[in-house]
Amino acid sequence: MTLLAWSDSLVLNQPQLDDTHREMVDLINGLDAALASGTDPMPAFTALLEHTEAHFALEEGWMAATGFEPENCHSSQHKMVLNVLHEVRRYALELKDLEPMHIIGKELAGWLPAHAEMMDAALVFHMGQVGFDPITGQTRQPVTEAAHACGGGGGSCGG
Repeated sequence: MTLLAWSDSLVLNQPQLDDTHREMVDLINGLDAALASGTDPMPAFTALLEHTEAHFALEEGWMAATGFEPENCHSSQHKMVLNVLHEVRRYALELKDLEPMHIIGKELAGWLPAHAEMMDAALVFHMGQVGFDPITGQTRQPVTEAAHACGGGGGSCGG
């Protein structure tokens, strides 16, 4: 059983991000499989955590390079997810409590598609609008004004 199956609905037509999302799907399912099999889940969880840190750093770099607002809902979601993952790790290591680890896979399996569809799709669209090449880090035109990353003006997070 998989918590999250890769599907065309997750494709954003940005190869590097699509590959990163596909890997995250595999890691979420890998954690679930480790937990279901009764083997030590820490290697699978650590791989998921490290991937997620690198994944979000990649997107944060793109946001900075393309003029997304420095404080935005997209970044806030990244911080929230990383905070939760670090707490799950702390519970496992310090308290020997794996229950949060059982919960986090299901939560991420629900969160990732919605985040990709809304936040990541908006980032990919914005990257296209400014002509950003994620390989070179260059834009077609200089970025002069911060873009609103959450839809609407003022950077408000609409849910």
